[in-house]
Amino acid sequence: MSIRCQVTGKKPGYGNQVSHSHHRTRRRWLPNVQRKRYWLPSEGRWIRLRVSAKGMKTIEKQSIEAVVAAMRARGERV
Repeated sequence: MSIRCQVTGKKPGYGNQVSHSHHRTRRRWLPNVQRKRYWLPSEGRWIRLRVSAKGMKTIEKQSIEAVVAAMRARGERV
């Protein structure tokens, strides 16, 4: 299972961790992804999504119906 937000598409960022002595090692910045259930009134069922904190704010602002419609238009399975 990938660490990716289904709403915003956020995924891990990659780069270097730089120590005080400038020794560089590779590291990853992980998005804040949570599993959350949403009630879909038009279909009368619950759906479970992997959403980042920003994705949750998007759902609050636009409504779950609009977000699911946009996801289906992109070809994602909901």
